[in-house]
Amino acid sequence: MTTESKPNDFAKQKRIKIHQPDASKADRFNPRNRIYVRAVEGLWTNVRRRMGWVAMLFFLILPWIPWGDRQAVWFNLAEQKFHVFGLTIWPQDLTLLAALFMIAAFGLFFVTTYLGRVWCGYTCPQTVWTFIFIWFEEKFEGARNKRIKLDKMPWSFNKIWRKTAKHTSWVLVSLLTAMTFVSYFVPTREVYLDVFTLNADGSIYFWVLFFTMATYGNAGWMREIMCLHMCPYARFQSAMFDKNTFIVGYDATRGETRGPRSRKADPKEMGLGDCIDCDLCVQVCPTGIDIRNGLQYECINCGGCIDACDTTMERMGYEKGLISYTTENKLAGIKEKVLRPKLVGYGVVLTVMILLFIYASATISPVRMDVIRDRNALYRENMDGNVENTYTLKILNKTEYVNEYKLSVTGIDNAKWIGPDTITIQGGEIFTLPVSVEVDPAELSRSVTNIDINVETSINGAPVSIKQETRFFSM
Repeated sequence: MTTESKPNDFAKQKRIKIHQPDASKADRFNPRNRIYVRAVEGLWTNVRRRMGWVAMLFFLILPWIPWGDRQAVWFNLAEQKFHVFGLTIWPQDLTLLAALFMIAAFGLFFVTTYLGRVWCGYTCPQTVWTFIFIWFEEKFEGARNKRIKLDKMPWSFNKIWRKTAKHTSWVLVSLLTAMTFVSYFVPTREVYLDVFTLNADGSIYFWVLFFTMATYGNAGWMREIMCLHMCPYARFQSAMFDKNTFIVGYDATRGETRGPRSRKADPKEMGLGDCIDCDLCVQVCPTGIDIRNGLQYECINCGGCIDACDTTMERMGYEKGLISYTTENKLAGIKEKVLRPKLVGYGVVLTVMILLFIYASATISPVRMDVIRDRNALYRENMDGNVENTYTLKILNKTEYVNEYKLSVTGIDNAKWIGPDTITIQGGEIFTLPVSVEVDPAELSRSVTNIDINVETSINGAPVSIKQETRFFSM
């Protein structure tokens, strides 16, 4: 066994030596080394492409969906309220937004532990927009080899018009992206009408220009640099990976030793594995890595190399799956474990947080009240010898409709309410009302008594009531 392993070890060492990248490709972390992504077709590419278009269309269409007299999703920063279809989130409810971010984080942890960086490969905006830009690049400049050749050619009319058309399409997509993003914060129709009629506010032009340049730079020029150098997710993902996490992996046992051969040749007689060393897996990779070198943090699990390799295997008449979605344990011949403590822990926490979020969202009170005591005097004695305390009520109608509210006080027998006991508040309005509570000293057994200010209303036929505790001071 020892004698037989030496030739293979020597062959592997020889292959590694032969396949050292040249000087222009050695430093893949150098932003100046541009990656020309080769087009590929296959199952995972089609899945990624369809998911990308769905995500893009969802992003573009969502601000246009009407909901009553406004758009369905509108983050109204000016009035400090977020509209998400029928739900209106006020600053007082921003704990829900924080909870939503936490759910998204744990959801990402759970998916990453189980399926690796599929978020990056299939749904990350950077990936979606990058592949859209690459699609335009291919349409105007041609396939990978033609693009490389075009960039090396001197400037000519052919090169100028192709470059101009490509960058024009990039700018238009970036502009559409920017205006759509701004439409989540400013009414959509106002954005499009005011921007193109030159009637928009200066801040709108600033943010449209800012996000246009950001999209153009990220998806058009920076591309993999964002994934390799700027995205923090690539750096801390290893904390969630384990040997049972699904990754894009290369079966070195089956593939090595690599080498070119004809379709009719028997690789076993040549002492070769199934990998024909075509390098297509490298050419289709958006981050420019060679998956045959093992698991690397730059891999975004997009599956492009799987499709390229499966196509090659099919042409050669070999079994597919030389590169596949697999696990480190499976590649090592060890039985996989789907349920493990880390995955179960993330799943339990995620489930609990989702249930709590649903409950909190469903039980958001449509009215809020703050009670502020008069700080100038704890109490005063009126002409009838009764004790009065003065309060300022701030009542927020969190619905979008006009509602009538009834006010009362409880906690002290025979307490008298001085001020309006029925008020009408417009949708989204904060109503400020000064009131007083009068009590006969005979009803008071101590100098400080806890009382409740009550508000009652009806929302869509359902009774709603809230109360706020405060204190009544006396002699």
